[in-house]
Amino acid sequence: MIVDEADGRPPTRFQRYLLPGLAFKALVIGGGYATGREVAEFFLPNGPWGGVFAILFATILFSGGCILTFLFARATRSLDYQTFFSALLGPGWVVWEIVYILFVILILAVYGAAAGALGTAAFGLPAVVGIAALMVGIAMFTTFGNRAVERLFEWASYVLYGVYVLFFIFAFTQFGDRIIDGFETTIPATGNWVLNGATYFSYNILGAIVILPVVRHLTSSRDAVVAGAICGPLAMFPALFFFLATVAFYPQIMSAELPSDFLLERIGRPWFQLLFQVMIFVALLESGASAVHAVNERVGKAWQRSRGVPLRPRARLLISLGLLAGCMFMAERFGLVALIASGYRAFAYILLVVFVLPLCTIGVARIISTSRARRQSGGQQDGIVTS
Repeated sequence: MIVDEADGRPPTRFQRYLLPGLAFKALVIGGGYATGREVAEFFLPNGPWGGVFAILFATILFSGGCILTFLFARATRSLDYQTFFSALLGPGWVVWEIVYILFVILILAVYGAAAGALGTAAFGLPAVVGIAALMVGIAMFTTFGNRAVERLFEWASYVLYGVYVLFFIFAFTQFGDRIIDGFETTIPATGNWVLNGATYFSYNILGAIVILPVVRHLTSSRDAVVAGAICGPLAMFPALFFFLATVAFYPQIMSAELPSDFLLERIGRPWFQLLFQVMIFVALLESGASAVHAVNERVGKAWQRSRGVPLRPRARLLISLGLLAGCMFMAERFGLVALIASGYRAFAYILLVVFVLPLCTIGVARIISTSRARRQSGGQQDGIVTS
């Protein structure tokens, strides 16, 4: 029987099918996409229709990438990124470790920069105040391990999806005619929707690795396929809603540091502007907690193997604070636009080489061979036992 490590009960359908997608969307939505900055960087340059195609293309790629990641994680019993890449790359896992740590530093810096810009835009506070608030929130949740972080994914999702639905309703009510007119624009696109959609996928698919701890809830390969397929729509449908609203002010909105704030001012509802900014902070919080938690789980597994005891909450807190302090300094130093424009595109190509291509070749071969071996041994249920 597959049981939950915390309370000894079988995983619920929510944990098996929806939790992975909600965890994955935390990484994709947080930072640039929640603020609208990634939409302006990767989708708007393709023009109105090209942006829609790029978003849908990225959605399909995310679902396929998550399915393969979850299946490979189950085939190799990998619940942390070090175990996963040891199975995928052999000795080359060290290269991934370096790339991953650098990328976590980058995305945490982006989240910090976004929190700083948000605090300034919403309350007129110095950027360092928003950065510090995010740092404290992330540290609080990651100190207490899997259960606290998973609860954050669940409750933050209610806030996030509800606010995005309201956002689209208000935007369409306020300037829906401009949205419709925007799709008839003759302004030539400067980007390639296939390339930009693939680039956006290439660096964000890292989220499938960050959320490996939730794979413990999957009880079969079927669960892995269903949960992975759901990841793409859960992560990208809010992006589609947001993108449609930005079309009303294309192309001038592309230069705004916080496109979300640009649109909220034109919606003209101060209470909703504040609510949306709270939602962005919540998205940053769950995204940052996800990234830091993955590092804690990596250290925790190594600690368990070497010492024979679990990593204590105090140690998790110290790791979280140490990692966050350096990242938040980068956030304050460089700013949101520069971090997203320069850092994300570079890492997209690196991740394509060290993760996506090996997963689609070595990983697929391993998944097929493991499935064949199970059938030959009698078709036993392929579960990861976590008790």
